[in-house]
Amino acid sequence: MNLSQLSAFRAVMTSVSLSDAARKLGRTQPAVSLAIRSLEETLGMKLFERRGRQLVPVPEAQYLLVEAERLLDRLSTVSRTMQSLASGRAGSLRISAMPGPSSFLFPRFVADWLGGSGEFNVNITSRSSMQIQELVRTQSIDFGFCDAPTTTAQGAQYNTEQITAESFVAVPAGHALAGKPRIALDDLAGQPLGALQVGHAHRERIARRFQRSGLALSVVVESQTFSPLLHFVRTGRCLSIVGPLAVVSENITRNLEGAVVFRPLEETLRYDYAILTPILRPLSQVALTLKSDWRQALMAHLDEIASDPRIEGAGDTTAQGISPTGET
Repeated sequence: MNLSQLSAFRAVMTSVSLSDAARKLGRTQPAVSLAIRSLEETLGMKLFERRGRQLVPVPEAQYLLVEAERLLDRLSTVSRTMQSLASGRAGSLRISAMPGPSSFLFPRFVADWLGGSGEFNVNITSRSSMQIQELVRTQSIDFGFCDAPTTTAQGAQYNTEQITAESFVAVPAGHALAGKPRIALDDLAGQPLGALQVGHAHRERIARRFQRSGLALSVVVESQTFSPLLHFVRTGRCLSIVGPLAVVSENITRNLEGAVVFRPLEETLRYDYAILTPILRPLSQVALTLKSDWRQALMAHLDEIASDPRIEGAGDTTAQGISPTGET
């Protein structure tokens, strides 16, 4: 049996005449008659008694009709689902972002992107950058957004799209430095600073820059993400050199109610993000489109705050090292 035969059979069974069945199918009467004869030959039994120009189904044809409708309806459902998958209107997503963006910016984008239409199953998690690298390496998620890897573990198998942009200085609104259009590293020498934890690439980059310039680095508050640091800046406890997405999030949410201002640095000090995708797990159409649109939205956000965003490159990172960018 084939689908053409079953379609013709169902049309004849549910039509008042052979010509009516042919109209439903958009085929000629001889073509429908041929499909029925072919089906009968395949099954080795007659499905209709021919009484003049009428085809009268035999009892066994009623059983076949039930099964044929199940098969054809199921095929129609599969076809519609595949069309939706191909057009990005349906699918399953497993995505992850590091704690800062995952608290607001990333889920906001995903929710707005999906909207209320389409049929999607979404698993969105917040993980550390190292955990995201592992999830992508083991092909467990469609893509992850995190800090750019500074090195790649032996055997890692993922693609990296690295996005880099300039850092900013978060300053209490009433601080003397808040009036400067740009802040130099010299201005921060000896100032109480809030910073990410020791070992983070951004923290280490700042430390190296201060050391090379012979400046005193005084870290009085440490945190895993920038969001908590900004509250200490708000109270005047410290200043902080933050990644550009911290500025983007605050500009949207206004959580600090203007108590903190952001100023660009005189010197180049870039922050590196990455979109990671697995090599061995082909992405669905919806995952590919979402990833591409997230990259575009990210670049637009970074461009709005004049952080000079750049895509440094994309490619396989299979057991190879990736050096941090922005060092001068």
